[in-house]
Amino acid sequence: MMANNLPPDEPTIQLDQFLKVMNFVATGGQAKAMIQGGFVDVNGETETRRKKKLRHGDIVSFEGETVQVEFNED
Repeated sequence: MMANNLPPDEPTIQLDQFLKVMNFVATGGQAKAMIQGGFVDVNGETETRRKKKLRHGDIVSFEGETVQVEFNED
């Protein structure tokens, strides 16, 4: 079984954390409920894993809003 195929230095963020950072939800509990309830799409497909790792360029849709995952490189 292969690992996640991510380069070791590629930044990622978990889906539940991303929803909180984007102020789509206020708490981790809300994020969990929305994700597990099937209300979140990642790259056009419903995603129910709250620990799903998002990478730069992924597209997240939630409640009519669609955003692209971006990481600032400082």
